[in-house]
Amino acid sequence: MEELFKPLYANGALLIMWGALLFHLLLPIPRASHPVRLWHKFAQLLAEKVNRPDSYTQNQLSGTLALLLMLLPCLVLLVALQPLVWQTELFELALLLLALDWRSNETLARQLMRAMANEDKVTARELLTPFLNRETRTLSLLGLGKAGAETVILGYGRNVIGVFFWFAIGGGIGALMYRLTTELARAWSPSRQHYSPFGLSAVHLTALLDVIPLRLFALLLALGKNAAIALSGIKQQAPSWPLPGPGWLLCVVGNKLQLSLGGPAIYAGRKTERAKIGGRIAPSALHIDQIQTLLAWRIFVWLLLQSLILGLIYQGI
Repeated sequence: MEELFKPLYANGALLIMWGALLFHLLLPIPRASHPVRLWHKFAQLLAEKVNRPDSYTQNQLSGTLALLLMLLPCLVLLVALQPLVWQTELFELALLLLALDWRSNETLARQLMRAMANEDKVTARELLTPFLNRETRTLSLLGLGKAGAETVILGYGRNVIGVFFWFAIGGGIGALMYRLTTELARAWSPSRQHYSPFGLSAVHLTALLDVIPLRLFALLLALGKNAAIALSGIKQQAPSWPLPGPGWLLCVVGNKLQLSLGGPAIYAGRKTERAKIGGRIAPSALHIDQIQTLLAWRIFVWLLLQSLILGLIYQGI
């Protein structure tokens, strides 16, 4: 028995990964007071100062410089702190806890299911508003189902899978920097005309960081029932989605469960045409539950596979 657990003890990365997940599930940081929310607010304040519609090129350059101004000092500070901490493992654990966000997605899915089951559109809109850049005031039950499904899928993909993937690549610093980058892309999303093209650099960087973990997770989700349909959906529909990582993820879930995703969305009073992906069934409370169950179980499979790979790497095999 001791030999069985010896690789786990020898590899601090595995203890940090599973320890962070356990701490997060038992004692999650409230979303309203999470430090990442302060980062989001600061990004908005910075954009108010430097986002000026002078010219397309100038605005895009301002967005790039703002992105570097936000990320580079943070990266330098974290790297400088690492050798000064008392316990490196605790430092890594703290950073991973700040980056990880499983509970918010789980809570949103559960509350959204209850509201949609009761056809309580007002509550459903209020639940989605903090998570979305699009307008929610006029969303019908169909629109709420689509928006809720997409939010839950991408929330788990980025705030859990992406975070764990970049933890494996760059440790706690890699995980937190990834989460901060995705938050900048959300704060400066060019889907809202005010941030176009200011937020393009943040979106492009996030898309680059997303492409490997989200595509790998999409392939993992595709396995099992309706695998051929899900893979066909990637081939036929994913190219029409503007971001490659989220495109694969949404296409796989949509086709695997035959759910209708995508379609038009309203951002700051302006209607934006988006590709329609997935199947033909309008997402309902039942389907949010199916998505939640599918993603949660596949995330555990991902973590087991990641643990196995990390264990083999640290054992020198």
